[in-house]
Amino acid sequence: MTLFVGLGNPGSQYENTRHNIGFKVIDKLVDGTSARDISKTSFQGKLYRSADTFFLKPTTFMNLSGKSLLAVKQFFKIELEDIIVIHDDIDLPFGALRFKKGGGHGGHNGLRSIDAMLGKEYLRVRVGVDKPEHKSQVADYVLHDFSKTEEMQLDKLIAHVAKACQALVNEELNVVKSLYSLKSIENLEV
Repeated sequence: MTLFVGLGNPGSQYENTRHNIGFKVIDKLVDGTSARDISKTSFQGKLYRSADTFFLKPTTFMNLSGKSLLAVKQFFKIELEDIIVIHDDIDLPFGALRFKKGGGHGGHNGLRSIDAMLGKEYLRVRVGVDKPEHKSQVADYVLHDFSKTEEMQLDKLIAHVAKACQALVNEELNVVKSLYSLKSIENLEV
């Protein structure tokens, strides 16, 4: 079993923000499968299933993402090493893509919540969204929509991240890293 978790915030006002790139990747993954909605109130999120693969978009707001993930993990008895969390990362340039097992939360409130409730040994798909000029602007920055230039490149980035996620199900992490890691959006060929 594999559980993909895309981090984001519920509500139309957050739909196109940098913080919601995890939700966008989950939407792309679900669109490419015959997944059906198996959400329950107790899951505190939108949960889809296709065979042995689950796709979760927590609806708890970012800083409580761990609650939703823990409920789904326990209900379906999913192992921590079978969980893949897709999230925005301000420490990477826009369009960069990295994969990492375990590690710190880097100030990301969604990861902080998951780490506190489940531990750190899950796989992270880190999608670069760049960072603001000043540290004091981070909260505002991630809750704002992508720029017009970024928006034009977003579809191909999301498609690439979704392809990498699909590869993670059957391939070794090092193989996926070598095939799909990106330094920035410029490294992504159409």
